[in-house]
Amino acid sequence: MTRDEALARLRAQIDAGKPIIGAGAGTGLSAKCAEAGGADLIIIYNSGRYRMAGRGSLSGLLPYGDANEIVVDMAKEVLPIVEETPVLAGVCGTDPFRLMPVLVEELKRIGFSGVQNFPTVGLFDGTFRQNLEETGMGYGLEVDMIRVAHEADMLTAPYVFDPGEAKAMAEAGADVLVPHMGLTTGGAIGAETAKTLDDCVPLIQEMHDVAKRVNPEIIVLCHGGPIAEPDDAAYVLERTEGVVGFFGASSMERLPTEVAMTENMKRFKAIPV
Repeated sequence: MTRDEALARLRAQIDAGKPIIGAGAGTGLSAKCAEAGGADLIIIYNSGRYRMAGRGSLSGLLPYGDANEIVVDMAKEVLPIVEETPVLAGVCGTDPFRLMPVLVEELKRIGFSGVQNFPTVGLFDGTFRQNLEETGMGYGLEVDMIRVAHEADMLTAPYVFDPGEAKAMAEAGADVLVPHMGLTTGGAIGAETAKTLDDCVPLIQEMHDVAKRVNPEIIVLCHGGPIAEPDDAAYVLERTEGVVGFFGASSMERLPTEVAMTENMKRFKAIPV
């Protein structure tokens, strides 16, 4: 699906008063189920594979595998099973061993409709984050990757973590902006330390407002932290203006899988003998 086609579909949902829902998928079955449920976007990246292997999503930021190679490998499982939903690739824009224009063109050739910046250094903070910025591995490379993808006419849906990054990504041509509130809470391997929903509301609104001043047509969603369940997303959307949906990864596959499989096993174990 082309960028223009994907954007037309997203804007039709907004005009119809329906939320835009993006779903992270770590397996073909996750992607198949997300599409069957009506997902507007499907995003695959290395943490999806780790997450569905029972590991925390932050595995994707650690040196356990080649993130860009993994997403290309995942494409073989996901792209053939998704029938009509745009699929985005999570791209590690700071990868020093890739020529980004070449990688982006390859992702487009094999069937991705767009990209997102993941793994992202935006999830690092403190001295370590500062050192990454100082040594040529900073967030600006992710902005550059989004710009390259935009110029290649791919749909772009970057994560942003503060107003400055929101402005930079909007200027780089982001179509969909996703303010990121941190590692998703809840379940067996979710975070315990997180912002509150009320903390998230003004942060998301500020990033939305900054981006809209750059590009009034940009679509803004929310993601992460305490925004884990449908009621959480509804809470944020009700209290913000212009935020039109939610992107979930753990929320879309890990949390429901944990509940469904655990409860199913309990039902089998309750069979009388």
